[in-house]
Amino acid sequence: MSLKNKTIQGIAWSSLDSFVNLGIQFIAGIILARLLTPKEFGLIGMLVFFIAISQSIIDSGFTQALIRKKNIKQSDYSTVFYFNLIIGFVIYASLYFSAEAISHFFNEPQLKDLLQVLGLEVIIVSFTIIHTAKLTREINFKLQTKITIIASVLSGAIGIGMAYMGYGVWSLVGKTLSMRLFVSILLWIWNRWLPTLEFDKESFKSMFSFGSKLMLSGLIDNIYRNIYNLIIGKFFSAQALGFYTRADQFKKLPAESINTIISRVSYPVLSQLQDDDEKLKSGYKQIIKSTMLVTFFLMLSMAAIAEPMIIVLIGEKWLPAVEYLQLLCFAGMLFPLHSLNLNILKVKGRSNLFLKLEIAKKIIAIPVIIVGIYFGIRYLLIGMIVSSLIAYFLNSFYSGRLINYPAREQLRDIAPLFLISAASATTVFGIGELLSSGYFVILPIQIITGIFTFIILNEILKTEEYLFIKNTLLNLYKNHKAK
Repeated sequence: MSLKNKTIQGIAWSSLDSFVNLGIQFIAGIILARLLTPKEFGLIGMLVFFIAISQSIIDSGFTQALIRKKNIKQSDYSTVFYFNLIIGFVIYASLYFSAEAISHFFNEPQLKDLLQVLGLEVIIVSFTIIHTAKLTREINFKLQTKITIIASVLSGAIGIGMAYMGYGVWSLVGKTLSMRLFVSILLWIWNRWLPTLEFDKESFKSMFSFGSKLMLSGLIDNIYRNIYNLIIGKFFSAQALGFYTRADQFKKLPAESINTIISRVSYPVLSQLQDDDEKLKSGYKQIIKSTMLVTFFLMLSMAAIAEPMIIVLIGEKWLPAVEYLQLLCFAGMLFPLHSLNLNILKVKGRSNLFLKLEIAKKIIAIPVIIVGIYFGIRYLLIGMIVSSLIAYFLNSFYSGRLINYPAREQLRDIAPLFLISAASATTVFGIGELLSSGYFVILPIQIITGIFTFIILNEILKTEEYLFIKNTLLNLYKNHKAK
């Protein structure tokens, strides 16, 4: 199969995986939000920081190193597997024994038991990193899609069932752990990879040299992205954190699904073009424009329908989350663009530059965090928008130099796409303001109007990226129908 066909199939299956998986998680989250309180979501939000940091350390950047490596051997996989496993158990022990101190930090006694159980997630993840890396390297997202859909349905049912039976916050723990466990079991059954009893020191040194810098970069990025949970939980309240985490979960549905799809497909694909700068730029340019067309539309539209969407889906008790969601949509709008620019640094083997950039961006973000602590969550989120813009220019400056695709050229390519999506979202918001019907009537009208406005504008303007996506989807449908 050609690289182009692999890419299209990879994006198709990765899209199905991300949207269906996040869709199932989203629906389960809506049901759980109606059964549980904002404080219960806030308690888990306090622990997200520590779990996310742990997972960054477990991976250690070896996944990216395995995907990028040109000639891969069984000993490479086995070496990374044993290393990840040891690190997983060490980190869980650290979480277990620090759980009491963490509960004292937040002044929430429940956190000790919650973290000691939820921390098992890091051990489960350490068992499956190689399976995921191997499938991603092969651009095989069909099997990953099948596994995550099954795991999402089963874990969602477990979480909802526990909530109905009155387990409260433990239903969220049960949902998370069962998701990881089902994914792990199915990967071992269907991927059929087994480690051999070997540890290649030279291979380890080579991959660690590249991957350790990515690990530190990922660690810094995870600390930054999850520090808001820590700050809101510490300086405000579990309830306020609950509102924030719910808003963030809504934002993640379009932002993270798109980012996951594009990043995990584009990295192995672009890695195969790492020695041909002309083809690399051409492919990268197409990916950026197509990605941002969809991202701008979804994020701006979600900001426009935030109030009716939250009230209809999870109820009026979550109304304070509306403003948080609107600001988070603007803060997260450039997230896929950040990842794509950083992918170029990884493709080119510049993990040292990747690390330096992450450090610089997080230093710049420190004043934003301080302002948020003193002036409130609203200013914290506005600061996130400013930080996102600064981060984009830093990322694109260095990636642009590597493949001769500077920020000004990127902005020139995506500016028309932003304007089309902004016009569509403005129309949607205006309709919501004009209609006096209940939110259950307003929301579907806004959604339908937004989709039609977006399609009509792109059809009239004959937007290149829109036509590319449209034709790709039509070809995939025809091929599927022919089979």
